[in-house]
Parts: sequence; C-alpha cells; structure tokens
Amino acid sequence: MVILDLTAIRKLKGRGSAREYVYQTLKYNILHLDLKPGTKMSEQEVSDEFQVSRTPVREVFVHLFQDGLVEIMPQRGTYVSLINLRHLEEGRWVRELLEKAIIKNVAGNLSRNDIFEMESNLAAQEISFRSKNYIQMHALDDKFHETIFRACGKSRTWAMINQLNYDFFRVRVLRLSQDFNWEKILKQHHVIYEALRDGNSDIAEEIMENHLRMVIVEKDSLKAQFPEYFEE
Repeated sequence: MVILDLTAIRKLKGRGSAREYVYQTLKYNILHLDLKPGTKMSEQEVSDEFQVSRTPVREVFVHLFQDGLVEIMPQRGTYVSLINLRHLEEGRWVRELLEKAIIKNVAGNLSRNDIFEMESNLAAQEISFRSKNYIQMHALDDKFHETIFRACGKSRTWAMINQLNYDFFRVRVLRLSQDFNWEKILKQHHVIYEALRDGNSDIAEEIMENHLRMVIVEKDSLKAQFPEYFEE
C-alpha cells in the first residue's frame, strides 16, 4: 500500500481525526490508482500501517463501500472496486449536461479574479505538460472546470458532480498516466477559456461537449490495455 504524504491529509492527522485521516488517504490512493482496481484490502494491514485500531478502519471500509470505491464480499474480504463502465458513462453524461448549462451563464460574465485564476491555471497546465506530471495535470484540469462552476455560483453543484464521477476520475488518471500527448486537452482548455472570456457561449459549449466526450473513445483502448481494471 502506498500512503501519499499530502499536506491536507497530514493536517487531518495532526488534528487527531484518525478515521478521517485513514479515509481520505485510502480514498486518494484509490482514485489516483496507487491502490489499483481489484486490490485486496486487509483491515489488519491498514490498522498496522496507520497505527490505529481496527474499529475506525472497519468504519472507513463501510464509508468507501458507500462511495462505490470498494466491494465488501462476505467470507472473501474487501477489494478496491473495478471501474464500472455504466457508472462511468452516467457520471460523464450528467457532467456534460450540467457543464454545458453552466457555460451559458458564465460566458461573457467572468470576473477579473476568474480570469486571473483561469489564466494562472492554464500556465500551470503548460508546466505540468512539459514536466510530464500527470497527477498535477489532472488536479489542474479539475480546478479549471471547478473555476467555471464557481464563477456561476454553483460550487455545491460541482461537489455533487464529483460524487457521481469517481469512475470517470479514475479513467482520466489512467489516461493521463499512459499517454503524455496532452496537446489536445490543453488546446481545448485554452479555447474554452477564450470563448468564455469573450462571451462566445456557442463555441465554448461545442468544445466542452467534445472535451467531455473524449473518454467515450479512449475508454475502449484503456479497457483493452487494462482489462483487469474494468467491469461492464
């Protein structure tokens, strides 16, 4: 098991929230494929590694099960959930519908702060691209889209979408980790930003639709390359 030393997770540990610390760390590692789909998880091993009792670990496993990130199989154990293609498409579909609707409200209405954040984000994406840092690239990609929702006053909607998109999240991480040819993604982000800044909602909506549908094609090649990670 890989435990990533993230600042936010360390703060949880520092506040003494053992259960939340274990939950956030395991969730992060599952979403970023450090704990790969199908990996068996042991209560005792997690308890030993985090130096906590098995009670909070058991509660964390239940929470992860409710998130759809693990499967608890009686008499067999707990396993990281496979990537469910139906759930992937459902989450992607919901996000496409809502994000296209958000664009109509945001186009031409970006504040100075929104513009600064998006331009800074795009500059950071360029750096991540050159350094082949796919984890940072993925985080910046998410932040770019979150900024669009926040600019429209829909931060809670963004949080709700994320709850539906854990499988979409994992496929995007897998895609970025295997293919460093990210020019198309960067170009789409730039065009979306410029269209929103200039009030061209039709262009922004069209590019956003294409952007969010890339995974429909790419999932087939990823499934062929990593068949053990997926379920229908």
